[in-house]
Formats: sequence, C-alpha cells, structure tokens
Amino acid sequence: MDASEITALIVRAALAGDHEVEILADVCDRLNAAGMSVVRASLVCNMLDPTSDARGVRWLRQRGGLEETFPRDNEDWSAENWDRSPFRFLVESGERTFRRRLDATYRRGEFPLLDRFQSDGATDYVAFVWRVGEGVLLGGGEGLVASWSTDAPAGFTEEQLESLSAIMPVLTLVMMFRTNHQAARTLITTYLGSDAAERVLAGNVVRGRAEPIRAVVWYSDLVGFTRISDNSSAATVLALLNDYAELQVEEIEAHGGHVLKFIGDGILAIFPHDDTALACSSALDAASGVRDRIAALNLRRAGAGLPVTAAHVALHLGELLYGNLGSARRLDFTVLGPAVNEAARIEALCGSLEQPIIVSSAFAEAAGEARDRLVSLGRYAMKGVARPQELFTVDLGQGDSP
Repeated sequence: MDASEITALIVRAALAGDHEVEILADVCDRLNAAGMSVVRASLVCNMLDPTSDARGVRWLRQRGGLEETFPRDNEDWSAENWDRSPFRFLVESGERTFRRRLDATYRRGEFPLLDRFQSDGATDYVAFVWRVGEGVLLGGGEGLVASWSTDAPAGFTEEQLESLSAIMPVLTLVMMFRTNHQAARTLITTYLGSDAAERVLAGNVVRGRAEPIRAVVWYSDLVGFTRISDNSSAATVLALLNDYAELQVEEIEAHGGHVLKFIGDGILAIFPHDDTALACSSALDAASGVRDRIAALNLRRAGAGLPVTAAHVALHLGELLYGNLGSARRLDFTVLGPAVNEAARIEALCGSLEQPIIVSSAFAEAAGEARDRLVSLGRYAMKGVARPQELFTVDLGQGDSP
C-alpha cells in the first residue's frame, strides 16, 4: 500500500471541496482494498463554537460515514466517552501513538469503548495525535486525534501502522482547515446574525458599503432593568439577561426577523421582506409570542425565587441603510436611519402608556390584514420626531391572548 497515493487523494478531494465524511470513507475503502480490513475510523478535533467543544467524523464498515459534534453541556457524553476514553489517555500522556491489541492479551475494564470494540469482533486498535502550532489553532486545543480499528486476525502489521501514521499530517490539515472554516462561519453568524453574516461572507466588508432597504424595525427593552441590577448580583443579572434575550431572539428568528444588536438590555432587529404586509404580520406575531413566553418564563423564575421582568416592544416601518459602519479596521454591520431613532422613541412611551407593544402609524398603515389586530392609542409627540403621530397597540379582543 502506497501512503503517498492516499495522501494525494486526500489533498485533491479537499481542494475539490469534498466533505471530510466523504474523504474518510474513500480512504477507508482504499485501505481495505489494500488488505487492511478497517472496521472503524474516527477523526476528532477541538472546535471554537458557542455550544460544542469538538467535532469529528466517523466511518463504520457496516454503516458508512457520519459527522458528529460534542456539545459542551452533555454531561453523559463527557463522563462516558471522554473521561475514560483512549483519546483522553493519549492526549494527556504526551505521546503520539496509542495501541491496544484486542486479542487474548487485552485487559478488559481499562477502556469501556475498547471492551465494546473487542466484543464486536475488533482485534486491534491504534490512535494517533497530531499536534499543531498556534498559528493553525483557532481557540486552543491540540490538533487532530484519529483512531483506527481492524478485525484482521493478526491485527495491524507494522507496515500498515506506518502507512496510517504517514497520512496523519494531511488528514490533520484537512480536518483543521474545514473545522476552522466552519467555526469562523458559526462565530460570524453568532455575533452578527444570519443575514448580516451571509452578506459579510459574500464579500460585503468595505466601510460605507450599504444598501437601502425598507423593513420593519424592532426595538425592545426590559422593564425595570436598572432597579433589578442595583438589587441583584452580577451573576443573577447576567442569567436574567440571557433568559429574556434567548426567548426574544428565538421568536424574532422564528418569524423571519434578524437580530442585529444587543444594546444593554435592549434588542434591535429588522424584518425585511418584499411583502411589507407579511413583514408587519410576522413582526406582530413575534411580539405577541414574546409577551406570552415571558409570562410563562416569569412563572418559572418567580417559583425559583429569581427576579422577573417584562419586555417593552416597539415596531416601526421605514427606509433604512443596511451595511457597514465604522472605521476601516473596526466595522459594525447594522442599520441606520431616522426609523431606528423613531422606534426607540416609541419604545420609550411603553411605560407611560402602560402597553407592552406599541406600533407606529406607518406600521399600522402597511400591516394589511394584521391591521385588524391593532387598536389606536391616540396621537403623541415624541422627542426628536418632527410631528406627533398616531400610535397603536395589540387589541386583546382580536385573538391575541393576554
């Protein structure tokens, strides 16, 4: 078996954009065609991700390949699959290779995973760690850990082990490259939102490049946040912010909106759509959903003795500039325009008018059938807005639950 041929295959496949699952499956097929009798292979590396510690690809002879991620908060996975895993033993040992023959000489009980492999018919197991420099890592970690199992009666030959070791550098580069690429996309989306992230990744990274859009503006704020902050620990305040932000973000995104910015305890979002009436209806559904979910959240938090709050939401419709603002090397992808300021001014009236949701006259006029769900609050003057305007709130008698 010529390891250089397999290495060249991996490089060509990676440059062609093939997924690691496909690449690993092809490698295993070629190794088996050369007589190695691989039954299982696994590649794992750390991943800089808000919800996952690592990602990997795995190939099983009877099932094919699959991609897997390892969540940060999965205690069962951590205890069973990492704390007593060969990978952990190898990484912490400082060695490059770990091997256990799964024949009559194998001592069961050391690694539950290998006990299972032996019961399934495997005769040999080898794992490699390929450590990389800081210039390759994104967020820390070691590099790549890979394992191979065979059911050949005599296990792996020395030549086969040398071949597996020889393909490790290129497998590491491919896996790290794809993982870092995926992590970068995830992080940009996490911090910018899905729509802004796609625009940035498509090349919109130049200061001053923005496009005019017409969209519903969402501006929300938490009620009594300053009072809660003054009377609660920092950890309690942070947990509160996360609880109330999470449900707002989920409702906004579930109804087609894009969260652009967290402003202290406030949220700025937009609902852009060619069908303005649909955008208004979607934003109104999201605001009503937030109100209902906060009521349920408050019951749970109050039952646990935690401080509770509510959200004031303003919805406005207007012309915006959507794009890059800032310095040449420090940009923010956001919206600009008087409509954003007006939405903030409308939200400021929620407290004095004792309304959780207030929408502008421009929103009401464009809302189509959703206009029937609104009731007028009268005309009001707002600081920084040239003329008084009629404001509206949700009519609880039109199908919205209290």
